[in-house]
Amino acid sequence: MTGIASDASYLTQEAYDRLRAELDRLTGEGRTDIARRIEAAREEGDLKENGGYHAAKEEQGKMEARIRQLEHLLQHAVVGASPADDGIVEPGMIVTVEMFGDEETFLLGSREIIGDEDDVDVYSEKSPLGAALMGHKPGDTVTYEAPNGKQIEVKVVAAKPYQA
Repeated sequence: MTGIASDASYLTQEAYDRLRAELDRLTGEGRTDIARRIEAAREEGDLKENGGYHAAKEEQGKMEARIRQLEHLLQHAVVGASPADDGIVEPGMIVTVEMFGDEETFLLGSREIIGDEDDVDVYSEKSPLGAALMGHKPGDTVTYEAPNGKQIEVKVVAAKPYQA
């Protein structure tokens, strides 16, 4: 994964396709639907006192923000197959670490890799912890600097490719 632009995100082909479908839906039927709702609320009269109009406009703003987010993500995505099951920590892996005497398991990569159906903690490979773990394998111990300035020691226990 070396040589990837700093704003790039790793996505599996499945995640890319799912996000592309969401973007297509939002820019097509989503925009058409919200425009209809805004127009219908506008026809009800005074816009200052029209809760339906303001709610639809707020929803439109949120939808447009999601569209911009998806466009940026998809434009800068590095799309590939799931990482090899070689135990080496890289984006797209479910990583188990031992930290402060406890085990913690999380997905390393973009939150967008996982679908809505999975309840998995996600750490960016660009985070201090994620960056420190990149390229390591089970048994390795790494130290990273937490945002509060403390040095934290973490042992890699396992790294397996994420399966949706």
